Amino acid sequence: MATTLTKQNFKELVLDNDKPALVDFWAVWCGPCKMLTPTIEELAKNYEGKALVGKVNVDDERALAQEYRIMSIPTLYFFKNGKVVDQMVGARSYEDIARVLDKYID
Repeated sequence: MATTLTKQNFKELVLDNDKPALVDFWAVWCGPCKMLTPTIEELAKNYEGKALVGKVNVDDERALAQEYRIMSIPTLYFFKNGKVVDQMVGARSYEDIARVLDKYID
């Protein structure tokens, strides 16, 4: 299951993590976000132990959404060593997302 990320746990789980992280910025009311949810959950299951897969609800975590300048959702950010190394906007396929995530796994 994808990890719920908040302002309180984001630094520890994403920025200070020695594994890469995929962060899905989403909202309950967003149709494309709902379409992407099963893909994110499948990625979380398949990448367990290799990468963190987490979700940030932009309505609940406005400060994080502003900090990362989220203008449209869903937006996927890929983190490595505490820095954003890649991003995708919009609902994408499992294969597209996995291809990018695989680039950052040692």
